[in-house]
Amino acid sequence: MEDLDESDLDPDPFGQFARWFAEAQASGNLQPDALALATATPEGRPSLRLVLLKEFDARGFVFYTNYGSQKGRELEANPLAAAALYWPELHRQVRISGRAQRLPREESERYFRTRPRDAQISALASRQSRPIESREALERQFERTATRHAGTDVPLPEEWGGLRLSPDTFEFWQGQPSRLHDRFRYVRQTAETWRIERLQP
Repeated sequence: MEDLDESDLDPDPFGQFARWFAEAQASGNLQPDALALATATPEGRPSLRLVLLKEFDARGFVFYTNYGSQKGRELEANPLAAAALYWPELHRQVRISGRAQRLPREESERYFRTRPRDAQISALASRQSRPIESREALERQFERTATRHAGTDVPLPEEWGGLRLSPDTFEFWQGQPSRLHDRFRYVRQTAETWRIERLQP
């Protein structure tokens, strides 16, 4: 494994992330965009799941969901969240924490139109995270929705769209066989500047 030194780092964590993400995409990883997203209730009970990172820029990291899902409801009540990506081929992980907020509806609409039609129908048919009695009932819901919108565009569901996690901290972790891993944390100082510090493994 290669060592990681502060001189190797981009002063902008988004630039550093873009570099590592491109290397993860080239590494043969089957799902480099798998993002482990942690949310919590206002009382502090955490939950964790994998979502797909759909885009990122200097404003943050975007994923899509039903706003009525567990994560959607938790982020509505408590917008603080954390996320991590792990790329075993490179022995690297990135951790992010910050605040999540909904995307404007027009941005969600634009992305929704790029999804395969069956994925659009699924988003409209499913009440994500709610109980249902059987797989057959779920498939009937899907078929009813598909029939209702046959020959027309599938409308963007009212409770479905994007969320952007805007970080105030990043951590870049480069594993080492000795377990003396290289860890660097970026902490936001201003809208444009970040403090970088090395952490002990």
